[in-house]
Formats: sequence, C-alpha cells, structure tokens
Amino acid sequence: MVDNNSTSNSPAENHNANPDGNLPPESGDTTIDALARKVQESLSLSKRHKFWETQPVGQFKDLGDTSLPEGPIEPPTPLAEVKQEPYNLPNLYEWITCDMDSEEICSEVYNLLTNNYVEDDENMFRFNYSKEFLQWALRPPGYFRSWHIGVRAKSSKKLVAFITGVPAKIRVRDTVVIMAEINFLCVHKKLRSKRLAPVMIKEVTRRVHLENIWQAAYTAGVVLPTPISTCQYWHRSLNPKKLIDVGFSRLGARMTMSRTIKLYKLPDSTVTPGFRKMELHDVPAVTRLLRNYLSRFVVAPDFDENDVEHWLLPKENVVDSYLVESQETQEITDFCSFYTLPSSILGNQNYSTLKAAYSYYNVSTKTPLLQLMNDTLIVAKRNDYDVFNALDVMQNESFLKELKFGPGDGKLHYYLYNYRIKHALRSSELGLVLFVAGISQLLSLSCIVRTERKLNVVIASSYVPFTL
Repeated sequence: MVDNNSTSNSPAENHNANPDGNLPPESGDTTIDALARKVQESLSLSKRHKFWETQPVGQFKDLGDTSLPEGPIEPPTPLAEVKQEPYNLPNLYEWITCDMDSEEICSEVYNLLTNNYVEDDENMFRFNYSKEFLQWALRPPGYFRSWHIGVRAKSSKKLVAFITGVPAKIRVRDTVVIMAEINFLCVHKKLRSKRLAPVMIKEVTRRVHLENIWQAAYTAGVVLPTPISTCQYWHRSLNPKKLIDVGFSRLGARMTMSRTIKLYKLPDSTVTPGFRKMELHDVPAVTRLLRNYLSRFVVAPDFDENDVEHWLLPKENVVDSYLVESQETQEITDFCSFYTLPSSILGNQNYSTLKAAYSYYNVSTKTPLLQLMNDTLIVAKRNDYDVFNALDVMQNESFLKELKFGPGDGKLHYYLYNYRIKHALRSSELGLVLFVAGISQLLSLSCIVRTERKLNVVIASSYVPFTL
C-alpha cells in the first residue's frame, strides 16, 4: 500500500501478510501475550504448534516467566555426534555445492529462482533477484561455500532445487552470537510433490551444525512460537502511475491520477550539504558511525569493517549508500542505505519489471533523519526506482508518515532459534534488517498449522519443520 486508501499486491506484501489479520499489530509483552492466547484459542487442539512446542524456541506458555534465563535454550551437540554424510535424496537426484563465483553456476541459480521463486497470491509479481545480488547476499565475510546447496537431476543435469545459508554475527544485548541465516529455498514448480524440500532443510541444517553453529535469526509472516518482535512494512510511491497501472496499488478514493502524481512528486535535487555516495575510504568512518548507532538496540548485527565494506559499499543495482560529510571538519556525520530487489511483472503488456528499493541501515547524528531520508527518496527516484519500502524498525517510524509512506497489509515477525529473550521487543528496539525473502518463506511453510489463505510460494505443498 502506498497510502491509506491503496492496496499493495507485491510478493513481499502478500508473502509477509499475517493470515490472522484480526490480531493486534502492536508488539510488547502484554500484546504478545494476548496475541498468543488469541492464536491458541482460534485453533483446534489438533492444529496447535505441536512441532514448535518441541523445539528450543520461546514458547507462548512461558511468556511472563521471569525465572527463565536469557541466552541459549539448549547446549550444542558434540560435533562428533553430528551426521557426517549427506542425507539421501530420491534416486533421480544428486547434491551439488553451488560455486557462486562461477558465472555458469550463478546463471543456473538465477534462472531457477527467476522462474520458480516467490510470487504474490494473484500471480502478478515474482521476486527477481539479480545475479549480482545473489553473489552479494551469499558471499559475506566468512561464508561457507558448502552452505550453498543445489539439487540436480542426474539424467539432464538440470538444477532443480536450491537452498543456502550464510553466517552472521548478531548481538543480543551485550552478547555477540554467531548465527545462521537460511535463504533462497526454492524447488522447481514441477517437482514440488517429490518431497525434496524437507531433505534440503535437513541437509543445510547438518552443514550448519558441522561448523559448530547452533542459533539462527529468521523472519516469518505467520505467528509461530514466539516472536521476539513484530514489525510492519511501509511503502512510499515514487512512480505512482506505473504502480497503479500494474496493480501494485490503486487510485485512492476521491483521487485522480494527476493529483496522485502531484502528491508523490519529489524535488529534483538533494538539499543536505555534503551529501554524497559512500566510497571505499569511508569504510572506517561509516563502521564507527554504524556501530555506535546500533549499540542502542537490543538485537542488532555486530558489524566490523569487513562487514561494512561488503554489505554497504555501493554496488550498482544491488546496494546504494550515501553519507553526509561535514564541509568544515570532513567528519562523516550521517549515513543512509537501501538495497535493490526488483520483481518481475507477470502478464502485463506494458511493463516487465518493478524496481523496488528497501531501506537498509540509516544513521542520523547532525542531519535530521526526516531530511536525510527525503534526500534518500530523491536519489532513489532519480535512479528510476518505482517504490521505496521500509520496515518500522530502529527510528524509521519517525519519518514514515511525514514522508508519505503508507502502511502495508501484513506483519513481519522476527524470531531467534535456540536463543531466549525474556520480553518481546518493540520494533523500535530492533536494529536488524533481514532480506525480504529470507528464512521467512521457509518458516512460514514449516508451520504445522495450515491456513485457508493461499500460500503461492516456493514449496506451497510442503509443510515441513525447520530444525537448526
């Protein structure tokens, strides 16, 4: 949605929508407790979260129990007891490790995802990660090539399934924990009855355990035991005519197209003195700025200079970062960034791609955040983005309404696996941004509860538990 009278049909929006739409959107101890009761009351006994109740995750029944300690819920298993051999696939298929440095392999992965990955409920949009984005997302500092897992058909050698993991340093209060982020689970549309997905999940879990990693951070659009925080996506229209033409949004009540275009019009030029694109020599200063800023949040990444160089140094059509350099002292005082995630527009004669920017990490110390983000919108519009999306995490809520963002339809729930936080966090206490189509579809499809809502994503027929 780009305004309160509009509707969004983006894959992100529909994929992350909460099927229990009558539940309250706010987070916090009391609200999560009430939400848990409503979820449990709305489900028959046979449809409760039986799987999740056996897992090392926060449980609804434990809400408010202050005697439970924060930190790991279960100790790690001795590495000698971790399965050393890959899980067995059906006879017609074989495992491969996908070398994302290889142009040939990267193209195969891109083609599989482009044709078979996340779509919206009405088959109007499909995420279209570029090859450059995939290489960026899957090769952070310290990544394990063995966690980039593919499945080939033995006869044709065609890549028919894919799943990945990357390591991440996540700080929870004062403790830095190495976690896994699982992403890009995709099975070819014609093979979703072959039960490949459960085996793939077990295999990536096995490989994560072999590296002595036992925690994970993930998101889901459904309520599972138990969210550490609940956030919402907001959308700012940059090209309203196109968004309306392709069905991403609709014309508001009592609004004409010309009035809508005028409403969302932005200046041609930024207004902040010293506002410029980030460069390699800025990495140390940006790292200091970002670490200081993220330290105020309960859950946030623990970035060092290598991480900042990888994740935030601009890469064309992947990630954009801008900063403000004081013209008097040459100090870097402010920072903003967004990543690029386009969607293919399906079945439209006039448009083939929806170019979307997603707010990443933003730091304001001298320049007002509202002004900094307005300049960010200006450069995004100047670079032909159609829509700018942002979660209400960190301090984002302070600029959303003022800059004409509209709230989306769904909620995005954040979870930690095998790590307990005593009290649910407000979205403003969360300093972590995970890519839209991360572990969320994996976990939403892992839910034991089947909803009436159509889940037209990845492996819609395979409801399998995720373990790590």
